[in-house]
This record gives sequence, structure tokens and C-alpha cells, in this order.
Amino acid sequence: MFEIFKSILRRKRHAQRTPVRLKAAGLIAASLIALPAAAQPARADIPQIAKNKSAERKNFTDQQIIDGFFKIVFGAEFHVAGRTDRIRKYDVPVRIYVDNRAKPDRRSQIASVIADIRSKIRGLDIAVVDSRKDANVSLTLVRDRDLEKTIRSFYGRARARTILQSLEPQCLSGFRKDDFFRIVKSDVIIVSDVGDFIFYDCAYEEILQSLGPINDDATVPWTMFNDDVQKGFFDIYDQYLLNILYDPRIKAGMSAEQVRELLPQILPDVRDWIARINNLK
Repeated sequence: MFEIFKSILRRKRHAQRTPVRLKAAGLIAASLIALPAAAQPARADIPQIAKNKSAERKNFTDQQIIDGFFKIVFGAEFHVAGRTDRIRKYDVPVRIYVDNRAKPDRRSQIASVIADIRSKIRGLDIAVVDSRKDANVSLTLVRDRDLEKTIRSFYGRARARTILQSLEPQCLSGFRKDDFFRIVKSDVIIVSDVGDFIFYDCAYEEILQSLGPINDDATVPWTMFNDDVQKGFFDIYDQYLLNILYDPRIKAGMSAEQVRELLPQILPDVRDWIARINNLK
């Protein structure tokens, strides 16, 4: 029996809401896609992302990382049933099918986000596939005007009404887990016809939350999993959280106490990895 946990990204106070029309991208054409560098969008050219990167904090104490990990990975911003006091994560390769229902067609940008995530989480095997039957993550790209209709088609009228009235989502993600707290299926819905910054902010947060860190917490100022924070890229603080979660020593179903006992062994390895891939001193 699966229990469903939903994470909703509320409509944030973005400055840009005007849809941006981009040239339609080609179809995702391979079974497992490693997006070539030439096809990756120049996110550094998006002013708000460039500004956020230049101001990014890169140094954190162990306690700041640990505190954020427990607040974000345990619990759930919005859940339907079941316990939220255990580690929830995939213990199999993550395969994402992208269902485009909108213009502009942003499948190439989604593929680049996934490639970026793969390059920054050491213990995670994640890739795009071209067949829904081969996927355990379904990512749907929709027009803003179709979002409410899509939510109703996914979750039924009653649950959709609760989501829409309580949280006013602009994009959302969630997952189902088994009795051992292993994630078995995730759903992500992202609006395409918005500005680049909103799109990337949604894409990174919702894809990452579909992997397990499902809670949002306003007391952690450095994380994208805070409804008052917009990043638009995979920041260093959240790399810490996801690399701890996907360290092979962290198992689905572990309690906070079990995780806390392992962190003195895991955190130095995570620090070395993040320093190396981000060229930190």
C-alpha cells in the first residue's frame, strides 16, 4: 500500500510573470540522455540567476548543514497520509519521463537541469528516458492556464480543491512510497509559459523535492526549500542536503536518531565532494 506525500510550491513573489516565448526545442531522442554542453541553456545570462549566484553563500558550519537537513528531509509541507519521521528516498536508479503539453517546449532545459543535478549528487543515478513505462518519475510541462485542470486530472476534484485553495501552487511535486519508506513513484508538474527565472526556480526545486526532501521550512534561510527564497539554480547549501540524503550509508526508513549517529562519518566525505566539484577552498 502506497502513501502519498505532496509538496507544493506556493506562488512566490516573483517580479517576472510575463510568459517568455522561446524557440521550440527538439524531441528528447535517446533512451538515456546526457545533454551535450552546446545544448545547455546559458543560465548565467539570466540576470536574476546571475545575481543570485554572485551573492551565493558558500561556507556553512556543520551545525547549519545538519539543522537544515533534519528540517527539510524529515516532515512534509503537505501530506495526505502516513508517517513523515523517516528518511524517504529512491534506492533504485531514477528515470524521468518528460511529458510536454505546452509551448514553449522546454524539454531541453529540463534535460539540462537533470544533467546538472546528476553531476552534483554523488550517490544518485538519474537520467531522462523517452518512454513513460521506463520511468519512475513523471514530469509534466503545462501552460499556466492549464495548471488547475492538470492538477484535477492527476489528483481528483476533492484533493485538487484542497491543494488549490490552501496553497495556490504554480508548480508542484510529490511521491508515493512503500512500507519501507522507499520512494517508488514521483509526479512533477511545472508551468512552461513563464519567465526563465521562474521556470528554473520551479524546475530545480520540484525535481529535487521529488527525490525526498519534501518539507519546506521558513527558518532555513539558505535553502531553496523555503517559500520565501528563490534561487533558479542548484545552490551549494542544497547540494549538502541532497548529498547527505543520497549517501549510500543513509537508508530509506532510517529515523532521525539513526541518521544523527552516521553524520560524523558522512559529512566530511560530503564536504570533500562539494569542495571539489565547486572549486571551493
